[in-house]
Amino acid sequence: MTNTDKILVLGGCRSGKSSHALNLAEGMGGRRIFVATCVPRDDEMKDRVDRHRRERDATWDTLEVPVDLAGTITAHSPSTDVILVDCLTLWLSNLLMRTDDVDCIRRRIDDLAEAVRSAPRNVILVSNEVGAGIVPENRLARHYRDLAGWTNQAVAAACDRVVWTVAGIPVTIKPAFQATAP
Repeated sequence: MTNTDKILVLGGCRSGKSSHALNLAEGMGGRRIFVATCVPRDDEMKDRVDRHRRERDATWDTLEVPVDLAGTITAHSPSTDVILVDCLTLWLSNLLMRTDDVDCIRRRIDDLAEAVRSAPRNVILVSNEVGAGIVPENRLARHYRDLAGWTNQAVAAACDRVVWTVAGIPVTIKPAFQATAP
């Protein structure tokens, strides 16, 4: 790993993506910033946030950033060793609560991808893969699924490495595995 690795960690619910991303970031040493996108709106989500906080030791700085990920990465990446963003699908939910304007959201996605690409230090991002299930029966859910897919594609294109977690097992999908001839 270099000091400019850009890594996207994808997976379904409870796939181990957040734990894997945390382990990657801790292996990078130095000053670490955890960027939390969750806005806890009920007791169960508050418990989840508290549990995630306890997984990080005192060497982590935590920023709660529900919407301005691009600005946060741009502002903080020069002065830290690694930024870990968890997670992009909650960030997308926060954006959708502010606007339903697809063009506006797509610009925010593009801005995020550019901030990741341009960051002078390590950036790790966590996102849910929501497009592997059934087609949702309502417009909002289909809209969200489509936006999540576009977000994951844009960020994956900006990253050097993409890891898909399945049943707690990280599988690197970018760069693609290259088999050697026998």
